[in-house]
Amino acid sequence: MSITRPTWRRASTSRRWSYELNAATQREWRWLRCNLHHLAAAFAIATAVAIAFAGGAAVPLAVPALLLIALVADGIARPGSSVFYPTIRHAPRAGDAVALTFDDGPDPIMTPRVLDELAAAGAHATFFVVGHKLAAEPALARRIAAEGHALGNHSWRHSRWQNFFTTRAHLAEIDRCEAAIAAVKQVPRQLLYRPPVGLKSGELARAAWQRGATIIAWSLHARDTHGADAETIARRVLARVRAGDIVLLHDGHDLPGRSRPHCPEAVRLILQGLARRGLRCVTVPELLAESGCMPQALPAARPL
Repeated sequence: MSITRPTWRRASTSRRWSYELNAATQREWRWLRCNLHHLAAAFAIATAVAIAFAGGAAVPLAVPALLLIALVADGIARPGSSVFYPTIRHAPRAGDAVALTFDDGPDPIMTPRVLDELAAAGAHATFFVVGHKLAAEPALARRIAAEGHALGNHSWRHSRWQNFFTTRAHLAEIDRCEAAIAAVKQVPRQLLYRPPVGLKSGELARAAWQRGATIIAWSLHARDTHGADAETIARRVLARVRAGDIVLLHDGHDLPGRSRPHCPEAVRLILQGLARRGLRCVTVPELLAESGCMPQALPAARPL
């Protein structure tokens, strides 16, 4: 069983938005999405060969080849793209809530300080955790869950080369991190996944289909990974934030021995700014559920 790209639809019996995933899409479409990059490469090679042998007569073939390559590039490089797999970037805009999300943690020093700021403001957030870091900090992991925050899967290792992994390697990364989360939550939960660096591929798509994952991207990047101070980070977020946004921040660093020292203070300033605007800070599942658009857990699909 497979699904199509998520769509927003106005419910006929309500003024709330509903999130609809069509689970009856033909299997061939899922196969096409997972293999689009291979098809694009094959078509580009065939076009180059045709031009080499036929000359100018085959040049028109270059136009669809370039368009197909551009589509694949969008699917790989744009985190919010749904070319390979349905991806959620934000909730409907007709509410009063946003979701702060934190990647690459938990960090034994920064994450507790972030939790303190969230607790002081009565806010909840979603932590997309790196599995081996979560497993190394069991007390901190339990605190995140106990204080009402959501845990999302950000792979086991967070390799910067993960987009080149095979489907089997992607499954191993997802499953090991999910096992670490399950050891904390100990209750059934929907698999929320955010790929490292936000990149996707056909191989990742196959793994996500097989696990019935919900992929969460973001609509607002704090740009907090480039050495900005807390005030700059907060100002950047508050200048653009609006209801329904999923905001990307980092409480951890993907490189050993490094940290995000400006994150806790930036969170404090962001929460103050959100409160002044009457915006609540909730988890991603809460944001989507309040909007009537939280997808049901997707049925695991057989390997393609």
